Amino acid sequence: MAAREHCAVIGGGMLGMTLAHRLRLAGRDVTLIEAAQNLGGLASAWRLGDVTWDRHYHVTLSSDTELRSLLGELGLERELQWVTTKTGFYTDGAFHSMSNVPEFIAFAPLGLVDKARLAATILHASRVRRWEELEEISVSDWLARLSGQRTFEKIWLPLLRAKLGENYRVTSAAFIWAVIARMYAARRSGLKREQFGYVPGGYARVLESFEHKLRAEGVRLVVGTPVARVRACNEAGVAVAFADGREELFDRATITVAAPLAAALCSQLNDNELYRLRGIKYQGIICASLLLRRPLLGFYVTNITDGWVPFTAVIEMSALVDRAQFGGKSLVYLPKYLASDDPAFALADEQIETNFVRALERMYPGFSREDVLSFRISRVRYVLPISTLGYSKRLPPMQTSVPGISMVNSAHIVNGTLNVNETVRLANSAATSLCQPVAGDCRGRLENRPVADLTNA
Repeated sequence: MAAREHCAVIGGGMLGMTLAHRLRLAGRDVTLIEAAQNLGGLASAWRLGDVTWDRHYHVTLSSDTELRSLLGELGLERELQWVTTKTGFYTDGAFHSMSNVPEFIAFAPLGLVDKARLAATILHASRVRRWEELEEISVSDWLARLSGQRTFEKIWLPLLRAKLGENYRVTSAAFIWAVIARMYAARRSGLKREQFGYVPGGYARVLESFEHKLRAEGVRLVVGTPVARVRACNEAGVAVAFADGREELFDRATITVAAPLAAALCSQLNDNELYRLRGIKYQGIICASLLLRRPLLGFYVTNITDGWVPFTAVIEMSALVDRAQFGGKSLVYLPKYLASDDPAFALADEQIETNFVRALERMYPGFSREDVLSFRISRVRYVLPISTLGYSKRLPPMQTSVPGISMVNSAHIVNGTLNVNETVRLANSAATSLCQPVAGDCRGRLENRPVADLTNA
């Protein structure tokens, strides 16, 4: 009897974990390798004061069928708690609720005609099905044409800059379409209002259950072990070399880390593949987690359009999650999205904390530094792959030109926005593809064209 194929999955976030799970169920022997001490990646949890919760903010939508199915496999789907939340805007130094139709109509920063065009833009985007065409249109041109210049400058442009920085100038309309499509997915399935859900215990509980399942299935977990390089060894398979000098052989290896990091791991990729991987633009994040004595205003999400505020939004997790999960305290996230090479990544924690807390004091009457019980900062340089013009046509395929080596990462989410549901969907799809036999050396090879020709690819 032939030995079972042994696959290495490099990167132990939700993508790598789900991929390892699917490959194991398909009959492969699987080793999951993660550089950090714990699995989870962007979904990992940490301790904030006396509370353990997600390092970054996550929420489950009722329309997140892929994630809910996975939670069902983990025995957690039935425990999801569903809550109807409120959404706010901080505009012109004031807070405005925009949680229902009457509040939208009463939204003071926009005139009646502007609000009508904004609503028509969202409705139009929710009905678009041929998203590929939007990849050829800049997001700013598309939104300005549909919503009008005043609404674009007052609402859309500040929101785009908050999420994308100056990279909004090279972002396609497919980006905002994906955001709106996710928001409206549940409404298309029959709900009048979107509900958000969470698993009691947060992703610490999800990841603990997932890790137990992987171990029970026989997946070998290797954590706290950075990979230095991955290379094909002719008929011997694929060699995975670790930073400590050790090396292991596998039949196949799938790299799930961000595109620039993946490119650095495999020197055998051809010039075209390296060009495409390195050409993917990313937004990083500096995300502050705050444990507070009391709530702020009760909006789950507060979108910020005033440029002086040093963070992107205010995510009041305790407006969604029962505060009993936090010992009666309030949990708030203050994300700041920025380019992966932004010098702000080098700022000291103390400086970021001072700037963020001062901004909260200015924004929220009655809030003071004494309300902050704990403050922690997470920095990640490669979080959000940016949907640039012609994006999907420039991606390298998952199967590389190097025999036995494939690459799957969040950049391959081409018709959605980055979230855990889309990550699980990508892993499910990739596992199906990777389990197909590959003939000869035709492993998704790119044409051997000059790099310059790829600008029109």
